[in-house]
This record gives sequence, structure tokens and C-alpha cells, in this order.
Amino acid sequence: MKLHNLILGGALCFACFASEAQVLNRLKQKVENKTEQKAGQEIDKLFGGKKKDQTNGQSGQGGANGVGGVNGAGGNNPSNNTGGGLISTPPDVKQNLADAESAYKRSSYGEARYAVQQAMLGVELEIGNKILKSLPESISGLNKDAESDQVASAGWGWAGLTIQREYNDKKDKQLTVIIANNSVWMAGVNAYLTSGGYAQQTNGQQNWKQTKVKGYRAIIEYNEGSGYKLSVPLGQSSMVVYEGINFASEPDMMKAAEAIDLDGIKKELGEQ
Repeated sequence: MKLHNLILGGALCFACFASEAQVLNRLKQKVENKTEQKAGQEIDKLFGGKKKDQTNGQSGQGGANGVGGVNGAGGNNPSNNTGGGLISTPPDVKQNLADAESAYKRSSYGEARYAVQQAMLGVELEIGNKILKSLPESISGLNKDAESDQVASAGWGWAGLTIQREYNDKKDKQLTVIIANNSVWMAGVNAYLTSGGYAQQTNGQQNWKQTKVKGYRAIIEYNEGSGYKLSVPLGQSSMVVYEGINFASEPDMMKAAEAIDLDGIKKELGEQ
């Protein structure tokens, strides 16, 4: 599930940091013209570095996954049973813009491109977290499950931003709200919206139809196994998807959807 908008979306990033806007324009022009091949080589160097010694790689006998290694046969190393995992640290937008300008001045276009990508990723994550915080603490008597909150991004050209929150009653009723830039989902929903009508199962029961949520055209679906699914496009590339389990009826599901500020989300995403 990948998305359309590429580097032009970066304008949102640099609108937040007006003093760096001219830097972005120079970088975009430089990276996208005939120096692109060189930039690609540079970024390969940036990530790849020197070739690894085969004795320390995955295929080496003494390596981490080789015979006698950490995961190899005959190893007597203890299993990890502690540790706090990784700390979520979004990229520093201003620092990456400064790094991009510095790399550009050195003609290190691969490093400049990477720094711009990181700056854009940082802005996307800031937008995602801001939207997540704007969502209600509870909907239709269901409280948010803070541990399930997610913000993720592919980090390039506003492609792949996904925000997710779950609400439940600690029993069997659950509402999942997903806000995403997703070309596959958008194509499917737009196909439904342009087709008119509705779909029926062989027993005559309607399983999807068009509807509206706060003035936005939408598609609502029902499946006996998974419950309700409501998809609401916002602009050209973003959409909100509600998934409701054990909701009593369609009106019950629609009432829950009304609790989300769709206009506010659309504005934050910069959709027209």
C-alpha cells in the first residue's frame, strides 16, 4: 500500500521553517536533474559503507549467524531476557535541514538528499502525532487503548503516513480509527463511489453502500465475521477508515464516526 505524492509535498515541511525554503528549492533542482545518478551513488555509499568482511557477515562461519556464532550451532551464549527496546526518536527537522545545506555546499548530493528525506520524515511524524493527540479520549462509551496508538511513515514525499488508534470496552466491542495516505485504498473506495448503487450477497442482504459522514461521501461495509467498515476519503490522497466490531447497528456505527473531526484532520494533512 504505497502512495502517490512525492517531493512536491515537501513544501509543507519547509513552510514550517521559512528560512530554509530556498535551500529546499536548490536541493530539489540539483537532485532531480542530471546529477541524479551521482546522487544515487552517493547515497549508496552513505548507507553501504565498506564491504563487510565475510568472516563477520551472515555467511561467515564465525559470524553472528554462523557455526559457533550467537545463533549458530554449538553456541553457549545466554538468551536475552531484559532490555527496554528502542527509543522512538523522530528526526530533528532543523538539524537535518542544516545538514542538507552543508552537504549541498560540499556537492555531496546523496547526503543532501538523505538529510532532506529525514527532515520530511520528521515533519510527517510531527503531523501524525498532532492528529493523534486531537482524537477523542473516548467514543460511544469506548475508551482509547493508549498502548495501541501508532504513527508511521514511509518518510518520502508524504507517502505512507499512517495514524491509528483503537477504542474498546475491555470486552468485545472495539472501534479502530485509521488515518492514512494509501493509494490502494483510495482507488478501491473511489471505484465504489463512482459506480453508484450498492452490492448484495446471494441471500439478498446488502453488504456495502454509499453514505455520508459529516458531509463527506463514504462507503460503509458489513461482514458478519469482521463487523462494520466505514471508509471516508479526504481530498485527493488521504482517507479515514473506521472498523467497528460488535456495534449493534449501522446507526450505532455512524454515530461513532461522527465523533471524529474530519475537517480538522483534512486541514492538518494539507488536503484540498
